[in-house]
Amino acid sequence: MKIVMAHGSGGNATRELIKNLFQKYLSNDYLDKMEDSASLPRSEYPLALTTDSFVVTPLEFPGGDIGKLAVCGTVNDLWMAGAEPQYLTAGFILEEGLDLDLLERLICSLSRAAQEAGVKIVAGDTKVVQGNGGLYINTAGLGYRKYYDLLRSDRIKEGDAVIVSGELGNHHACIMSQRMEIVNSIKSDCANLGPMVKGLFEAGINLRLMRDITRGGLGTNLNEIAETMNVMIEIEETRIPIDPEVKSFCDILGLDPLYMANEGKFLCIAPQEQEKEVIYILKKNSLGAKARVIGHVTEQGKYLVTVKTRLGGRRIVDILYGEGLPRIC
Repeated sequence: MKIVMAHGSGGNATRELIKNLFQKYLSNDYLDKMEDSASLPRSEYPLALTTDSFVVTPLEFPGGDIGKLAVCGTVNDLWMAGAEPQYLTAGFILEEGLDLDLLERLICSLSRAAQEAGVKIVAGDTKVVQGNGGLYINTAGLGYRKYYDLLRSDRIKEGDAVIVSGELGNHHACIMSQRMEIVNSIKSDCANLGPMVKGLFEAGINLRLMRDITRGGLGTNLNEIAETMNVMIEIEETRIPIDPEVKSFCDILGLDPLYMANEGKFLCIAPQEQEKEVIYILKKNSLGAKARVIGHVTEQGKYLVTVKTRLGGRRIVDILYGEGLPRIC
């Protein structure tokens, strides 16, 4: 069976869709009330709120799917702000012709990801539009800012370490491979970063800041940080972790891993004297097995990002220009 316009009418078809799919997998005390909004308990912590939209194609790919991506992408944004995720909302825009079996797999995946991340889907919405069987998901995420005070970007200084949690470019290479029908074993790195980040907070690491390395890649992230903090950052090409198969993929197609999207990697800036401890904590998690210090803040008062090349030279790393890979997340 497939989605038809009647599923968006608000009538019996809509009711059956919600009951037989969405409520079946996402049921909890808040959502089951089927009210227009969720009434949530008071928090002893300040709140952090984020929103995101997911339009990736294909809807399923090695290592993940749009359901898992919607949860991980949203909770990761909260963790980067020092907030522990608690609640999510999810709005589903279904295109006419979407296969119901596929939709069920995606909702089931979204439910599993939410359970693993320790969050509840407390409100939702569905709409049906004309189309060719696509699906789009919009989320909002609410978290408790338990660790916000441990992030002190105002203390960033010369010598601070720039650290990435793992190999870069896997998600970008995976999605591109699927669209180009290139056969390889590259999988998306789509993952919840919470356990790694929480480990850093609980160890009392004096993190300056964190960013998840998504669209625009590492190069764009570093430029945004350097410009905002007015600092110079230098990274070393030989220290940047890249999966050998992804590197080969990039070499063949002329891609630069510095500008490729990821969905399960983050960068952080930490005091130089704590960089070894940060790496130790990250490596205790399988997602951080390839974590590395890739560079340092070299000067304050100037905005510039450079990379020391394999040959010993230096070149400027700028932000991504032009069109990246569309509909990658």
